[in-house]
Amino acid sequence: MMQFYSTNSKALNVNFEEAVRSGLAPDGGLFMPEEIKKLPREFWNDFHDKSFVDTSFQIAAHFLQGSLPEAALKKIIEHTLQFEAPLISIEENIFSLELFHGPTLAFKDFGARFLSGVMGYLAKQRSSEMTILVATSGDTGSAVANGFLNVPGTRVVVLYPSGKVSEIQEKQFTTLGGNIIALEVEGTFDDCQRLVKQAFGDEKIKRRRILTSANSINIARLLPQMFYYFRAFQQLPAHLSTPVVVSVPSGNFGNLTAGLMAKKMGLPIEKFVAATNVNDVVPAYLQTNKFTPRASVSTVSNAMDVGDPSNFARMLALYDHSHASLIRDLVGYKFTDEETLAVMKEVYKRFNYILDPHGAVGYLGLKKYLSMEKSKAIGIFLETADPAKFKEVVESAIQEIIPLPERLLSFVQGKKNSIPMKNDFGVFKKILLDEL
Repeated sequence: MMQFYSTNSKALNVNFEEAVRSGLAPDGGLFMPEEIKKLPREFWNDFHDKSFVDTSFQIAAHFLQGSLPEAALKKIIEHTLQFEAPLISIEENIFSLELFHGPTLAFKDFGARFLSGVMGYLAKQRSSEMTILVATSGDTGSAVANGFLNVPGTRVVVLYPSGKVSEIQEKQFTTLGGNIIALEVEGTFDDCQRLVKQAFGDEKIKRRRILTSANSINIARLLPQMFYYFRAFQQLPAHLSTPVVVSVPSGNFGNLTAGLMAKKMGLPIEKFVAATNVNDVVPAYLQTNKFTPRASVSTVSNAMDVGDPSNFARMLALYDHSHASLIRDLVGYKFTDEETLAVMKEVYKRFNYILDPHGAVGYLGLKKYLSMEKSKAIGIFLETADPAKFKEVVESAIQEIIPLPERLLSFVQGKKNSIPMKNDFGVFKKILLDEL
């Protein structure tokens, strides 16, 4: 059975259930699988003929054999993947991997639905309510809230920075009610994330509540994010000899970490690009070998406004804290709002394709790498959310009105219900202990 270690101490090992329930390791580290083996040769024999569900089941089982019954794992995968991740040609050798065809129209549906399936299974095994804490800069909150809505044995508390998520994103988790509670925090995403981490370290809260996390700090949120990297390759020609470069718009770096794990398992990605907005602590580290967290800055690509990304610890663990090893697989670039808006306009005008602000940053990163390296590689960038979720930004960039999908309209028409909260752990603790 696979064990999972803390990024702060390899001596701290737990099984999958404990890693999922804990969210964060007792020493404050993030859980990582004790080893990442290459997939067996037979996995690749009929790779292009397999369904999304079958491929993803084999990837998950590669990590979780013995942790969950096969039938339960297959059911969770089937529940997760009720929508596709299509690879769309934008221009010659440039593809968009569209990850927004799930219920909340964002890539986080993959991880949230898998995690809710796992949590629901675990809650049934033990008749105890779990309180799931999630900090969000936008799409995580909506994906997790909708993934866990009315899942028995769970209660979800979403913390989000007041005024720093789009109205549509906010409505997707503040209109649900039921077992979903939204806390509107006076501060930034980093403040919300800090409050969540403090709660996990507070003994009084842990005695009264069974806490777990639904952010990408939870290993069960991270693992299914590998699925769509494999799915992208299934949509490329079977006997491809051209190298493939993948650009990932990055904020908390869970998405990129999952991609790097997929590469470790044998997926033939030549290079990753970490594309960020001006919150560029990871690109700066890649260039200088110095990691300097700082307060985040608000941008039009708000889901990436992260100044102290949690999953950076996992990225280092994957490469044994070797900067030299990491930069062999990864480069990083930052882009301004002006560059982001300009490329959204350009791509729409030239290719009639609408980018959301985050996908636009991914596209910029990909084009910059291919240009600087004079590479003939096939390039894939991740398009992480439906552009309609950022309607005002997109419309101002492309100078066109874009219609709201029906799924978003139903959220917009709902009534917002959130609890305003000061950026103060004492206040948060009181809510968790006394007011839920």
